[in-house]
Amino acid sequence: MTAQTEMTAAVWTGPDAVETRRVPMPEVPEGWALVRMAYNGICGTDLAILHGKHPRAQAPLIMGHEMSGWVQTAGATGPAAGALVVVEPLLSCGDCKSCRDGNAYVCRNLGLYGIDTPGGMAEYVALPPEVLHEVPAGVDPLTASLAEPLAVAVHAVSLSGMAKGDTVAVYGAGPIGVLTALVARHEGAGTVVITEPSAWRRSVAKDLGFTVVPEGSTMAETLAPLTDGEGADTTFDTAAHPSVAAELTDVTRVLGRIVVVGVYKAPSAINLRDVCFKEQTVSGVRVYTTPDVTRAIELIASGALGLDTFPTKTFGLDQVGAAFDAATSGQDFLKVLVTPLNDKADS
Repeated sequence: MTAQTEMTAAVWTGPDAVETRRVPMPEVPEGWALVRMAYNGICGTDLAILHGKHPRAQAPLIMGHEMSGWVQTAGATGPAAGALVVVEPLLSCGDCKSCRDGNAYVCRNLGLYGIDTPGGMAEYVALPPEVLHEVPAGVDPLTASLAEPLAVAVHAVSLSGMAKGDTVAVYGAGPIGVLTALVARHEGAGTVVITEPSAWRRSVAKDLGFTVVPEGSTMAETLAPLTDGEGADTTFDTAAHPSVAAELTDVTRVLGRIVVVGVYKAPSAINLRDVCFKEQTVSGVRVYTTPDVTRAIELIASGALGLDTFPTKTFGLDQVGAAFDAATSGQDFLKVLVTPLNDKADS
């Protein structure tokens, strides 16, 4: 049988230009695995790359780091051929202090597949076995592709020190905001309050059973009767907007915790006097640890978060332009995915 020499991939070719191409099959270094892609989610980082605003991405590039797929050819270690896997797409240098201290996920020189090297918007991708996490039998590969963003939410909640019964505030009802809210509730939050400017996303959050800040109101006004005016115990900022940064300390109680999950595009003002007077803790989230990815897979496999109903839309590789248009609009679905399984793509 003749070995396949080409595959179909979505290639970013420059600012606001992405196209479907036939490209050479990836070279598989000794000991690595070849993975046949199932689904790849589009996130805000991919949109930044598309618009030419990511500082590291260089065209031409196969984007995509939210990957699920099947092992086509097994590596020297790791999952066997045929296994459904998700990818922990981090690239660390191994030399900086963070890496030496066992914290490679915040490597000083951290990179990602799909940004610094080819990613998953293709039929196949070559990966080292240590980044592959096998997914239990019976899990839908589409739902499995949510493991990477879910790991961000798992990490955020774990880092926060949130206690059972806490009143939690979440800014933003995009994919990470909703996933963070779901994980917080699963881990025992008493009340989760979400604020979001999009009416459709507010409706999604409300349908999921969260308390939603009504249009025309504020997070502070909504929290006041729920907390006797004290504010949230734990606040998550997944919106990364300057207007949010300005009010984080105000809506969080004395000795409360603030976790910045969204990545700000520029420095933003935060009330450090409040941080001092209230002795608040402010933490940032970069990505996630390997145990966070493992936990995300466990939550998906158990069905505990109900992610089978998470609003998604899939596009074939030959529809990549439409996929990015849909992701940019942010309406009608929380996650847009690209798949080489054209018979599985939504019509």
